[in-house]
Parts: sequence; C-alpha cells; structure tokens
Amino acid sequence: MSTPQWAIGSRGEDVACEWLRQRGFYIVERNWRVGHYEIDIIAEHYDTMHFVEVKTRKAGSWQSAYDSIDEQKIRTLRRGATAYRAMRHIRHNLQFDLIAIEVDQSGGYSIEYVENIL
Repeated sequence: MSTPQWAIGSRGEDVACEWLRQRGFYIVERNWRVGHYEIDIIAEHYDTMHFVEVKTRKAGSWQSAYDSIDEQKIRTLRRGATAYRAMRHIRHNLQFDLIAIEVDQSGGYSIEYVENIL
C-alpha cells in the first residue's frame, strides 16, 4: 500500500520546520490560512519574515518542486503574505522561499532550499 500524498506532504513540512530551526529560524506559523490563501511555513530569521512553500516529492517524480511553482501559486503566495502582513502589522522585510524535499524508497530524503523564488 502506498503512502497518501497528504501524509508525504505533512511529513515534508515537519522535516522543513526542523531544518529551518536548526539554521536559526523561528517558526511563527505553520499552515496559516485566511480565505483561500494558505502558506505552508512562516518563519522569522533576523529582520526578515520568510514565507516558505514546501514541496515534497517521491524520488523520480516527473515534475520538479521548483517547476510546480506556477503563476497562480506566485499570486497566491503574494496575496497571502500581504494579508498576513496587514493582519499582524508586520514591519519585517519579506522573502519568499522554497524547500524542496525528495523522499527515496527507503524513507530517506534530500532537501533543497531556494531563497527568493519570486
């Protein structure tokens, strides 16, 4: 029986949060939603608020995590970040990042962190 995609995605977000924490990021929010906007991870690092999209793929997937960030996702991230900033009165610099996680058949994984995806 294969693992459902939502479970793979949830595990990927766990891994991403831990990876960020180990590098000095403070996780402010996880799976933050307002209306139809959703941001996987909102993290603070120094004077920058990072809006992080997490993409988890099985090894050998036909589409890379980076390629899955289309114009619709970019608009959604920007609008979600704008809403978050207004609701929380954030004055930090904003940055949009991607954490791509590839899971192999044995359950091991590799992580790629791409800063400033927008």
